[in-house]
Amino acid sequence: MSTPLQQRFRAWIAAPAYPWVTGGALTVGAVAELIAFPGSVTTTIGVLVSSASLMWRRSFPPVAVLTVAAGLLGFAGDVNLYASIMASGLIGCYTLGRNRVLHPALTVAGAALGALCVNLVHINTWSRMDLPVPALWEKGSLSLFAESFLLTVVIFGAVMMGDAVRSREETRNERNLAQAQLIAMERQQAAEAERAAIARELHDIVSHSVSMIAVQAESATYTTPGLPPEARDGFQQIAGTARSSMAELRRLLGVLRTPQGQKDMALTAPQPTLDHIAELVEQHRAVGGEVELRVTGERVSLPAAWELSAYRIIQEALTNARKHAPGARTVVEIGYGADRLLTLRIHDDGPGPGSGPGSGTGHGLTGMRERAALVGGRLSAGAGPDGGFWVEAELPWGTE
Repeated sequence: MSTPLQQRFRAWIAAPAYPWVTGGALTVGAVAELIAFPGSVTTTIGVLVSSASLMWRRSFPPVAVLTVAAGLLGFAGDVNLYASIMASGLIGCYTLGRNRVLHPALTVAGAALGALCVNLVHINTWSRMDLPVPALWEKGSLSLFAESFLLTVVIFGAVMMGDAVRSREETRNERNLAQAQLIAMERQQAAEAERAAIARELHDIVSHSVSMIAVQAESATYTTPGLPPEARDGFQQIAGTARSSMAELRRLLGVLRTPQGQKDMALTAPQPTLDHIAELVEQHRAVGGEVELRVTGERVSLPAAWELSAYRIIQEALTNARKHAPGARTVVEIGYGADRLLTLRIHDDGPGPGSGPGSGTGHGLTGMRERAALVGGRLSAGAGPDGGFWVEAELPWGTE
């Protein structure tokens, strides 16, 4: 585990200003060194360019080629080796390996060839200075190339260090990615297991109960002697509603049990639309509710999400009316606007808030608002101006 000091150092190196600060500081040091030890024009240009180019090494890594080349040029222009050239050359070689500007073998080979050229220039300079320079293939002539050999070894080390850091970072990134994928897979499996558990609970508790309601209501019409026609129809309505609820419950259980990759196939089951509103109204009447359906505008075929959201909003509003305002008269208005706006109004003449659809836990109203927001619409609910309770929704379908 890294210490706080190491973490701060790594954060400083990763900062965008790091190459500018280090490159600028090295350039200032190069200027000071040239003032203290003046060199030729070639050396001066090489030292300054090699140091200054490092400021762009992160935004444009190939500039490191210029860094190394200028450093070798500055060294070739003078027999003295400036400290700034050594620093910038090493950083440039490290940058080339760190960013894989070229294959490491090509980088080392190119830099070694440059070092050899510098060495040959120095040999020529020594000859002009009347220094004892043995001829090639004579004894001791190989020592003349010790300079290029040493430079090649140093360049090789810097390039390999940069390439090793790059490889280590790639390995770390791959490991982090694999770990993130593993965590995501484990979470998905946990979610699927929880959905399966919920599906089992719904099947064991709700499904069995609803199926028993359907069976008992259906059998009551045959086992109860002298049953009036109205009661027989009521039992049939109960059985039909229970069977419809069972069908939707099976679809919900199928979605919960379906793996994530196949969920889209499960969602392709037929969904209720506004064409089924008449059946919904009849179900409300069958259990003793008084409801009037009003439709204005020309019926248009809406996207599936809009059809389902509108149906569920009306269904929930009628359910709340039966629950909190039994016996109240309910009016359902559906308006297809010319401005591509679907308007829903469900209101009753019950006692209003406190006992109407707005009372209780409020989950029904929350669900209706979420349904409306899902398709970019809005929903409002509250007491009507003449009493009762109102639910109004506007669902634009201009953009799907």
